[in-house]
Amino acid sequence: MKEPIRKLDSRTDQGVQRPLRLVVAALILRGGQPGTEVLVCQRKPDQPMSLKWEFPGGKIEPGETAEEALARELNEELGIEAVIGRRVSRVRHKYRNGGTIDLQFFVVEEFGGALENRIFNDMRWSPLEELTQFDFLAADLGLIRDLAEGRLL
Repeated sequence: MKEPIRKLDSRTDQGVQRPLRLVVAALILRGGQPGTEVLVCQRKPDQPMSLKWEFPGGKIEPGETAEEALARELNEELGIEAVIGRRVSRVRHKYRNGGTIDLQFFVVEEFGGALENRIFNDMRWSPLEELTQFDFLAADLGLIRDLAEGRLL
């Protein structure tokens, strides 16, 4: 005997909360005022939110401080030993897919080693005032506007 087809309750996913992801990113600066440039990186075509621009960084692992996580991520992604400076911004962003991130941005003005592109599609130095010309991740847009208008650094 066949089981009758049951209609799935379309509300089942609404009560499921995705965990908050704790993320850090670096504003790696070179040059001085005026003329400061920041390193921007482009995601690969096969990654989520493909070809969007972002600042290097990543997830905070259990037991790490934000600064420790960022130093680790910069070593993994760019092959550098970064001196993590002050936190300049913190953003909580909810993406359309329901995921939420808590994103902290730190200044990096000093690092050891040569920058090596280990995971990105492209990397570029951009003057702060030209950041709005890049197609950045949604969570970065407020920061991009503030940097381009000279309000944060």
